[in-house]
Amino acid sequence: MSETLLKTPLHALHLELGARMVPFAGYDMPVQYPLGVLKEHLHTREQAGLFDVSHMGQIILRGADAAKALESLVPVDIIDLPVGMQRYAMFTNEQGGILDDLMVANLGEDTLFLVVNAACKEQDLAHLQTHIGSRCEVQPLFEERALLALQGPAAVKVLERLAPEVAGMTFMQFRRVKLLGVDCFVSRSGYTGEDGYEISVPVNAADALARRLMAEPEVQPIGLGARDSLRLEAGLCLYGHDMNSETTPIEASLLWAISKVRRADGARAAGFPGAEAIFAHVRDGVARKRVGLLPQERTPVREGADIVDANDKPVGKVCSGGFGPTLAAPVAMGYIDSEHAALDTALFAVVRGKKVALKVSKMPFVTPRYYRG
Repeated sequence: MSETLLKTPLHALHLELGARMVPFAGYDMPVQYPLGVLKEHLHTREQAGLFDVSHMGQIILRGADAAKALESLVPVDIIDLPVGMQRYAMFTNEQGGILDDLMVANLGEDTLFLVVNAACKEQDLAHLQTHIGSRCEVQPLFEERALLALQGPAAVKVLERLAPEVAGMTFMQFRRVKLLGVDCFVSRSGYTGEDGYEISVPVNAADALARRLMAEPEVQPIGLGARDSLRLEAGLCLYGHDMNSETTPIEASLLWAISKVRRADGARAAGFPGAEAIFAHVRDGVARKRVGLLPQERTPVREGADIVDANDKPVGKVCSGGFGPTLAAPVAMGYIDSEHAALDTALFAVVRGKKVALKVSKMPFVTPRYYRG
């Protein structure tokens, strides 16, 4: 018997728009609309795309000790996160592996707002309740709020028609905004490498807001297919593919996400799970690391493909790969033995028994256009 898939509050709207639906993280989600993945991707880069990301987990932490408590679970500065700002974080385990990655925003009044990955949200909630539930209130909003992402260069002019104040926000700023008379949380952030916003909206207002945004001439609905190709071009990790509980932030090339104050020589060094293992990786280096890969021919190189050197010696594996519409060429990321991870190293992916030439590349593959003011 197949499991019953969960539905987001916009499920009926996706069907009305002619979306092709697929199972994703336990939800019935739109992978593409009649426009098609390629055009949806390019439209987001050129205008504005609207994504339903309501399958993600939204959680509130409340209490005077909330920031300090959360900081005990992540290698990130939460205590000094300014009110009205958001920060990228990771839950780590005792071995330094990544349990999930998440966004944390400071709402003020001793309240933090978290967005975690769909496939991990129940375990993340349990993790928070087990480890810090006695120190602060942990309130899941899984049934109460939907999440929309409006992404692309035209996102700002679209959203400011509904709330002029959003135009003044800069990358990673976060604020309470009234949209169509409804209290929403809005951050200037996203998962595409473009300027844009993520909008947390009460479930009963989600459909009206989505329809209102799509009524704007610049906006098209965008499915999971283009969401994946956009984030891949932006060099962004997808949890469970590009990192997992067996991968440390250093192996995943995420040292930048470990706040300086929490590093080995920082004022609040350690104090999070796996700190010593992670610091050892910073100090001694790692045997393998995540790198960008540019296939040197038209063949797309997919997740799971083996990577070999010129002598056919295995040196790594592809973790994400596909066609990059902005580049009109395939792109990939993979974990490579560190001695082969230097930029421009020539390697090969094995695709259906054939070798496809690869070059180790810097990431992101497409220059980000986050609005920093």
